[in-house]
Amino acid sequence: MSLLNDLNPVQQRAVLETEGPLLVFAGAGSGKTRVLTYRIAYLIQEKRVPASCIFAVTFTNKAADEMRERVERLLGASARGVWISTFHSACARILRQHIDRLGFQRNFVIYDEQDQERHLKAVMRELDLDPRIFHPRAVQSKIDQLKNEGVTPEEYLPDPYNIFQKRVALIYERYQEELRRNNALDFGDLLILVKILFRRFPEILRLYQEGCRYVMVDEFQDTNLIQYHLIQQMVKRHQNICVVGDDDQSIYRWRGAEVGNILNFENDFPRAKVITLEQNYRSTQNILRAANHMVCRNRSRKEKVLWTENRKGEPITLYAAEDEADEARFVVRKIIEQCQPSSRGAKRTYRDVAVFYRINAQSRAIEEEMIKNQIPYTIVGGLKFYERKEIKDVLAYLKLIANPSDGLSLKRVINVPPRGIGEKTIEKIEAFSRERAIPLYEGMKQALKEDWLSHGVREKLEEFVHLVEGLREERKGLSVSQLTLTLLAKTGYLDRLKGEGTEQALTRMENIDELINVMTEFERGGEVEKTGPQESSVEAFLDKVSLVTDIDLYEDKGNRVSLMTLHCAKGLEFPLVFIVGMEEGLLPHYRRGDEIEDLEEERRLCYVGITRAKERLFLSRAETRSTFGVGRANLPSRFLDELPPELIQLEERQEETESLFSQRGEWSDHFQQSEEFRWSSAAEDPFPGDGGRVLSPEEFISLRTGMRVRHPKFGEGRVLSVEGMDKEQKATILFGAVGRKRLKVCYANLEILE
Repeated sequence: MSLLNDLNPVQQRAVLETEGPLLVFAGAGSGKTRVLTYRIAYLIQEKRVPASCIFAVTFTNKAADEMRERVERLLGASARGVWISTFHSACARILRQHIDRLGFQRNFVIYDEQDQERHLKAVMRELDLDPRIFHPRAVQSKIDQLKNEGVTPEEYLPDPYNIFQKRVALIYERYQEELRRNNALDFGDLLILVKILFRRFPEILRLYQEGCRYVMVDEFQDTNLIQYHLIQQMVKRHQNICVVGDDDQSIYRWRGAEVGNILNFENDFPRAKVITLEQNYRSTQNILRAANHMVCRNRSRKEKVLWTENRKGEPITLYAAEDEADEARFVVRKIIEQCQPSSRGAKRTYRDVAVFYRINAQSRAIEEEMIKNQIPYTIVGGLKFYERKEIKDVLAYLKLIANPSDGLSLKRVINVPPRGIGEKTIEKIEAFSRERAIPLYEGMKQALKEDWLSHGVREKLEEFVHLVEGLREERKGLSVSQLTLTLLAKTGYLDRLKGEGTEQALTRMENIDELINVMTEFERGGEVEKTGPQESSVEAFLDKVSLVTDIDLYEDKGNRVSLMTLHCAKGLEFPLVFIVGMEEGLLPHYRRGDEIEDLEEERRLCYVGITRAKERLFLSRAETRSTFGVGRANLPSRFLDELPPELIQLEERQEETESLFSQRGEWSDHFQQSEEFRWSSAAEDPFPGDGGRVLSPEEFISLRTGMRVRHPKFGEGRVLSVEGMDKEQKATILFGAVGRKRLKVCYANLEILE
């Protein structure tokens, strides 16, 4: 029972409630990973549950590895055998053992996002569909949505009057046929095929129901419909399910996550006990107050209020920048200030700092300013390590060796390094293979037996087939790293890079060297799930790298500032956090629409960003931001208006504004007094009737967009838009000192400067 001494009373309750369904609402920074790991340890140590009967599932390999390491630190060798995995890795493991029942071979490969896109485009070319009309990403998104909902091509019923849906139905069917011909799966297939497997073969479902007597699900708010369905099936017999999550941190609706899964859990499991973890161990009181105050605006949530015994902390700093360049200068200036030694000699490091933004494009200005000031940084979620050309090439060879049916990998490497096999030859062999409904590699071998290939082409193809067959034979006695070194030598891949001698070639060689290091680490067992005889196989390694996420690649090694989107920030924490681009159209993002569900998810996204901060939080917005090379004026984010004004400290450029509006007791006026921002009928002018003369109708009409004007209180500004005529004319003006104002011209007492 000494395990419980490390937990607070509410966490102890969550650990002790081991039988039957349990829902744990775990607020940000409340120790949910601790609860899950101690719960596993308690089951094994105190309740004598065999480790092999415990199944814990989460959403990233990083989280799964952390949970596994923590359990092993608590229990040592007795923790071995606990199945801790991501959803996709768990399904891949199930399919490796049983997919032959569905007509696939067990040596299937898993296509990553780039492979999926290439595969889809090939299918659309074959169907002669114009990608300008049916955009491949839109089609892929729809197919992913259907798979997340558990809908197969046979079950999909498109609207007969919707041309896009009708074409998707056609593409989806052919897409799946081609995947099967390549003995390949995409991410969605891993889930949907397990669902089909359980439905068709109840004895396999029973095997996992009996084997997984205690099931735990982390980040439950991020589950989609098919994931929840699979979990329900696995716990149907014993009902020992514990789900842990936070509805306020559900931010992946765009990729199928359904916050309703956690909100409706008590309806699906009427006997469920509910525990709420509200004590936060991460952030200061001010940061938590701001987060609570904002997220409580959402209607689709369970009531909870985070609190902490941490110190009150500094106010939240807010900066209204002139443009994105000024915003970047503010961020860098503050980083330099915070990372310089203080009077007491203490110093923050760059690794303590994170900059969050809504979309990747926002990083450009910040990167430029970082480089200019020689501040080291790393971008999370940029070009992934496993998406680099040289890494994709090596992995494609391994996929082909493991699964010769994989035509996509074959086409990638057949001329890497160059072998003089032309595209026309590949197209002919592909057509030949498709006519016979056989994989491309098999078609190539059959074509070599026939007489329609030229002598030169035949020699080159025979050489390639001999290479692949030789490597397939050698793999039996080699580890994945040894096999990779062998194929690099036999293909001459590294020799060619050495021969180039360029900086880019040297970088590619370094990346391949790092890949070998990853493989060696994998073989040592440091990152391997104990999955039985396949744990060091090529297939197991390929499964692992195919399911890597942005967060899995994040490491806080080195003294660098972390730059990332808000979606990547989930699960991380930093002493100092910047959230840039707090503007309408960015946060909330304009593409999310005006639906209540979309707005609430954007608010949750902002909440996630705020609650990553441990000690200091900096918010910034830009008065104008360049879009497609054109500077556009932006309204401040409505989320700023939802923060308690007493927690906000306005930065330098707005000190004059702060004193002006504090006299009126209207902090929110600082942002915007407009119908669009306030979402109510706000006053047209915050200072009406203060002596301005009424202009003539001719003068009203002379006010034009782009004009520079001066206001007696707000100073100089530029007209952004004009509407109405005569005494009803209104103008939206961007003032350098106070931001954007919407004024009734007849009372504004404006002076035209140009």
